[in-house]
Amino acid sequence: MSRTAVSPMLVRLAAEKATGALLRDHGTLYLVDGRVVHAESPAAPGVDVLLTTGGRLPREGWDEAVDRAGAHRAVGRFLVDSGRLHGGELEICHLGAVFDAAFFALSPTSGPTRFRYGVGHWFGTVRPVSAEAVERETVRRRELLDAVWPYASVDTAPVVPRPPSPGQTVGARQRSLLAAADGERTPAELARLLGRPAFHTLLDVRRLAAAGLVETPLDPVPAPPPPAPLSALPVEDPDIALLRRLRDALEAL
Repeated sequence: MSRTAVSPMLVRLAAEKATGALLRDHGTLYLVDGRVVHAESPAAPGVDVLLTTGGRLPREGWDEAVDRAGAHRAVGRFLVDSGRLHGGELEICHLGAVFDAAFFALSPTSGPTRFRYGVGHWFGTVRPVSAEAVERETVRRRELLDAVWPYASVDTAPVVPRPPSPGQTVGARQRSLLAAADGERTPAELARLLGRPAFHTLLDVRRLAAAGLVETPLDPVPAPPPPAPLSALPVEDPDIALLRRLRDALEAL
């Protein structure tokens, strides 16, 4: 059974072999001949953060590459030609950043989607990816997040650690995330601080929430409806927020 396209416009542009920038509320995808060559989103750390914060590339090395090759849209090529990165190393890091930013850029939105023909990105082309692969990976990531913990409120709320239960263990990656969580930083802010892809940080936060190791923000309680005649009163669904508060209280006990 075929799925509905994440972005019908992206599918159409891929079929047209269009070149330019697809602008959405949560990010931008850059296409060359209908294939995705770069993506960026305010919700995801860029290649610069992944390389420099991760310790693979000094910040001054990145700045030099942008200064010398940005105008030629060849920053990626400069990093390899100057010996600062191996080709395969850059390719893996860049692909990770593209899929990470595309996941957020293609998130559901009610805002307009626009395409600017001929617009390119200063980073340049490293390894083009098909629009089909980007859409498929975006859907896979959405399903994975919901399978781990189906409450998206933890994705944007400050991460507040909770003490583990007796005998409960946490992996090294999640331990470092919890150590950086100060009760104020959101998952996106933690991703930038740690130099990690934002999606993988969200996945860790949802796993921690499922394990009871971070606070789970309550869903907003809707305003009560106006009174109805007794004869018209329906049987209401359980209050999900109340059930989650009861669950947290039982876990605390």
